Amino acid sequence: MQVANEEQAEYWGSSPSGAKWLTYEEQMDELLEPVLDLVFERASLQPGMRVLDIGCGTGASAVRAAQIVGSTGHVLAADLAQPFLTRAAQRAAEHGLVNIDFQYADAQTYPFPEADRDAMISRFGVMFFEDPVAAFANISRALKPGGQMTFAAWGPLSGNPWFKTPHIAACARLGNPPPVDRNAPGPLAFHDQDRVSGLLEDAGLTEIVVDQVPTHLHIRSTLEDCAKLCTRIGPAARLITLFEGDDQDVLAIQQAVAEAFRPFATENTVEIPALINLFQVRRPETG
Repeated sequence: MQVANEEQAEYWGSSPSGAKWLTYEEQMDELLEPVLDLVFERASLQPGMRVLDIGCGTGASAVRAAQIVGSTGHVLAADLAQPFLTRAAQRAAEHGLVNIDFQYADAQTYPFPEADRDAMISRFGVMFFEDPVAAFANISRALKPGGQMTFAAWGPLSGNPWFKTPHIAACARLGNPPPVDRNAPGPLAFHDQDRVSGLLEDAGLTEIVVDQVPTHLHIRSTLEDCAKLCTRIGPAARLITLFEGDDQDVLAIQQAVAEAFRPFATENTVEIPALINLFQVRRPETG
């Protein structure tokens, strides 16, 4: 398979940072469940549909899609991390689902069967392409004419304290990282709705609808456990690795995050405000 996004393949598939998503799968699925709910509400999948799930991760989205489309439908779940796919297949088997296939694939280049799918879905799986136009054009070819893509991406940093607060805390403790292009492949690459709409147009897609939707991420745990998770996955974790932070650095960052998140916490739950960009587009009926 031709891999255009080699850096992403290495990060998610073989680095310690990517492996943490397996370690903290349960917590991350719970945290991001409201976003997955938004994707499925908009996608309106129906029994019998053939669905392509891009960046399926450890399988939460693929399993839910397979349950909705039922035995007369099918889900093709693709990811660039083989460890994620192995775990996702295990979860599908645990649910007794036989209407899912899992494919190791760089969605920018992989030759999906053409005009084979009614719909594409993705929860935070499409912001990492080196060439988004090429990637969306390639994914579009897998859809039947008129087929719809529905995907979620993080909105602006200012509306997402899950990213902003740990980043500020880590920078205050460890220092600032080198500046990066805000539109470079990464979690926040699709924060700019107008830019992404332009990319989708360039990929030949139509009926582009973008909504910026406020929601809350939730963790059914203590404030302290939530702060610990922020130093395991996300921007603080990356800075701790970059600056080789020690245990005292980690503890200081956790304490700063916990204090900043205190307004979002109840006794057993932390509800963190989030701003999500939801995109819906179609493959043209002709052409």
